[in-house]
Amino acid sequence: MRPLKETAKLIDEFEAHLLLEKGLSDNTQTSYGCDVRHLADFMEERGIRVEDLSPDHLHQFLALVHDLGISPRSQARMISGIKAFFNFLILEKYIEENPCELIESPKLSRELPDVLSVEEIDSMIAAIPSDKDESLRNHAIIEMLYGSGLRVSELVEARISRLDLKQRLLIVEGKGSKERLVPVSPVAAELVEEWLRQRRTWKEKPTGQDIIFLNRRGAPLTRVMIFYIIKQLAELAGIKKNVSPHTLRHSFATHLLEGGANLRAIQEMLGHESIATTELYLHLDRSRLRRELLDHHPHYCKPKG
Repeated sequence: MRPLKETAKLIDEFEAHLLLEKGLSDNTQTSYGCDVRHLADFMEERGIRVEDLSPDHLHQFLALVHDLGISPRSQARMISGIKAFFNFLILEKYIEENPCELIESPKLSRELPDVLSVEEIDSMIAAIPSDKDESLRNHAIIEMLYGSGLRVSELVEARISRLDLKQRLLIVEGKGSKERLVPVSPVAAELVEEWLRQRRTWKEKPTGQDIIFLNRRGAPLTRVMIFYIIKQLAELAGIKKNVSPHTLRHSFATHLLEGGANLRAIQEMLGHESIATTELYLHLDRSRLRRELLDHHPHYCKPKG
């Protein structure tokens, strides 16, 4: 056996090896390298060396990916990339046993996975009628769902008093009454700021006080209404997939993952991890999470318009 190198150097060698593989598209080569780096981040956080990686470790990693809402198709591609990496290590005599041998890819439905492409999301935004009173509000809603990975319940309960447009941050209350800090994209922040100015011209019911998104009667929007808005825009855009607000949340996670964002950062942004206090979360993660979004989310470097 050859002596093992640092994981990063092994991945560099693997990516160089992929360039010589016949039948792999440029996108597949790039994706495989990205997928293996996600696994490397997972291993580094847990102090797992390449030679010590077990099938149990891989199952834990894949369970994390599944919990993030990543589509089965993307999960299957990640498994293919990881298998290719360990086949390469065996071929180059860095390891003797392949921990991926018993790992199975998820079964793929014949239906398209409920993840939208960036182009499909942009087409939904383009389908928003420009002459409606609620047009600006609906545009801001899509950017908040897709740009921050919010649950629909978090969106309808989002409060003005917990929004800091200058810092582009929103505190939301997720499952189990756990609070988390959500970065807001520059595009969404600008749209919400415009919407809040328009909101002042709408009559506000007592139940709508401090709520960011209101209906025409001045009350908070319901989850059902958000579902209706999203489905209608998907239909107007000619999208045949089964689209819901949760589809935008899944798309948020999938696009970040495929763009190379750190798994743990995605997990925290989705609210899948318990955060002891908002202050601790602010102190530890605000700048890092924002960097992940700025570097890897399609709409964070996209000008409005």
